[in-house]
Amino acid sequence: MEGGKPTIVTNPEGQRTMPSVVAYTKNGDRLVGQIAKRQVVVNLENKFFSVKRFVGRKMSEMDEESKQVSYKAVRDENNN
Repeated sequence: MEGGKPTIVTNPEGQRTMPSVVAYTKNGDRLVGQIAKRQVVVNLENKFFSVKRFVGRKMSEMDEESKQVSYKAVRDENNN
């Protein structure tokens, strides 16, 4: 709220929305948002996106979807 009115907070790049993307660099630095999204060409296996679609689902329910992402989805002890 600014001056009693709701305001949209911008991210450090000045944008009003932020992509749900996280990437890790070779040094282990964590990148979030648009800068992580730009890593697609040079850092495909360390870029994570569309993760929320897998939360709370069994591995058998997501076989096809897990093939559409660049990272490896792994099963936990409850087959999630």
